[in-house]
Amino acid sequence: MATLRGDDTKVLALKTFRTALLALAMLTVLPVCVPAQTDEIQVYDAEINKPGEFNLVWYNNYTPIGRNEPDFPGGVIPNHSLIGVPEWAVGITDWLETGLYLPLYSITSGERFLFNGGKVRALFVVPDARKRNFIYGINFELSYNFPHWETTRFSGEIRPIIGTHLGKIDIILNPIFDTSFNGLHKVEVVPAARVAYNFSEKWAAALEHYSDFGTVSHFVRMDEQQQLSFIVGDFNEEPNSIEFGVGHGWTDSSDDLIIKVMLMHKF
Repeated sequence: MATLRGDDTKVLALKTFRTALLALAMLTVLPVCVPAQTDEIQVYDAEINKPGEFNLVWYNNYTPIGRNEPDFPGGVIPNHSLIGVPEWAVGITDWLETGLYLPLYSITSGERFLFNGGKVRALFVVPDARKRNFIYGINFELSYNFPHWETTRFSGEIRPIIGTHLGKIDIILNPIFDTSFNGLHKVEVVPAARVAYNFSEKWAAALEHYSDFGTVSHFVRMDEQQQLSFIVGDFNEEPNSIEFGVGHGWTDSSDDLIIKVMLMHKF
């Protein structure tokens, strides 16, 4: 499929923007979002599989030092727990990729294996993001949850992607919005950001930050927010790549130490 340029790119951007507005509007008519542990600690950079290309990403996050109370009654206790999920993704066009996260699981401090649910996503991006100075896109996710994972059976995410490539430096922002489909005013604001330096095509190092400010109608106090920073290393030698990160929480509501590992393989 030919690369979109000029007016075609503008049309795609307008269509994507209208889709985002429609999705946000739907939240106002669909049935306080409670934060839960995260299966996917990642900043999206608008790079996707080529049409027909298939890959697998296996996420695992372990909390050696974390909170000893669950985010809600009956939830998973973060301390000494491991959260993981394999993501199966395929490129549809040069601007669309779809993914399936299954099975989403937890291994608790008591060595219990729990099935948490699963989710699907559709990622719309500007084509050939790696070759552009300015990149953008938007990701939509729909999750099916078990009661110990989230307080609602269904939840969703809208993740805009904005970034730039400045030589060897990447600056990426993901102003994320999470919803339990209980009203627009209860949508959670959970942005993420990444600044990376690419030593070569294979190696990169990055600083990432993840926040949970509260709802769009009420930002909570700083000590009640989740504020996490990660030092990350990436190695990419197709068809395999790995991302490893060590994170620290800066507030009382955050975990002190989290380790994340992403293993990727292209078929």
